[in-house]
Amino acid sequence: MPLTREDVGSIADYARIALTDAELDEMTAYMNEAVALLEPIRQYDLEGVEPTFHPIGDLSNVMSQDVPDDEVRHLPVDVALSNAGTSRERSFRVPSILGEAGGDR
Repeated sequence: MPLTREDVGSIADYARIALTDAELDEMTAYMNEAVALLEPIRQYDLEGVEPTFHPIGDLSNVMSQDVPDDEVRHLPVDVALSNAGTSRERSFRVPSILGEAGGDR
């Protein structure tokens, strides 16, 4: 079932995206093309197949706390900075990417 202009307009409103009439027509066609790409999946019997949101499974706690751990061997600062082009105050010093407005402290 293809998406209508009203469907796409509702999605745009929900996402707080303002679309002109021309953009709405273009986006409706684009989204219908994207939905059509999923059509071949209908040939499979998926009754009773549990949805998979991520192929790895439970990712509820993938981050560790960002705290120092005395049991973990850390690379000493002087070793880490030994191959740095320049360093200052125990930190890597890199060229400014923001230009003069960002400054080179």
